[in-house]
Amino acid sequence: MISFRQKCLQHERVVGTFASIPHPVAIEVTAAAGLNFLCIDWEHSQISRERIEDLIRAADVHQVPAMVRVPGHTPEWIASVLDAGAAGVLVPRVSTAAQAEAAVQATRYPPIGERGVGPGRAAAYGYRIPNYLQAANEDLVLAIQVETAEGLANIEAIVAVEGIDVIFIGPGDLSVSIDATGPSGTEKLEAAIRKITSTVRAAGRTVGIFRPSPDDVGKWAQAGVSFFLLASDTMFLGASIAAGVAAAHAAEG
Repeated sequence: MISFRQKCLQHERVVGTFASIPHPVAIEVTAAAGLNFLCIDWEHSQISRERIEDLIRAADVHQVPAMVRVPGHTPEWIASVLDAGAAGVLVPRVSTAAQAEAAVQATRYPPIGERGVGPGRAAAYGYRIPNYLQAANEDLVLAIQVETAEGLANIEAIVAVEGIDVIFIGPGDLSVSIDATGPSGTEKLEAAIRKITSTVRAAGRTVGIFRPSPDDVGKWAQAGVSFFLLASDTMFLGASIAAGVAAAHAAEG
């Protein structure tokens, strides 16, 4: 069976969502919905480090790969979620080639990187360290998030860093960073996204993007994006409840 990382590297369309509800039940419900993967959001949600391991376990019940968006570039944060059994990491606010290289070093074992060996859950608490070491560099997905004006300016150098699997575009922060917020900034933001996408694809790399809804997934897929994070569990929950309540009020009777 083709691995999640291979699907990403081969530009197969994969669709996931951010998981920000800090409870295993929410993860199991989300994982059972037909996603290709999910991304536990440690950066912007109230999820503790020890809770992440339980959330990854819940995703494993349905054999859905669970990545984790870490809060920043700290190697210890990256190592902790990988040791907990995450299928990969999403590293936010990568704006330079040096930061991209640091993410590679923190994610990969030698000789590629400098990740330390530990008896965590991923290695069956020490029982299968050799097996895990043999597979980790080949199986784990490293996605870096380009979402600043500096990252946009440095995209050619960032793409040239070996060991990055997915260049992920964060339109929200990018729009603020390049002063392209609101309806008046739509054209400027789209131009920036297209520049990143074309640069990444020209280098044969995989492009990812966050979209709040599936409405324009087809458009961005045509542009070369194949890795989609669609909304979040809380966004889907809120939208579904709001639609149901509106339908109940509108029903005749």
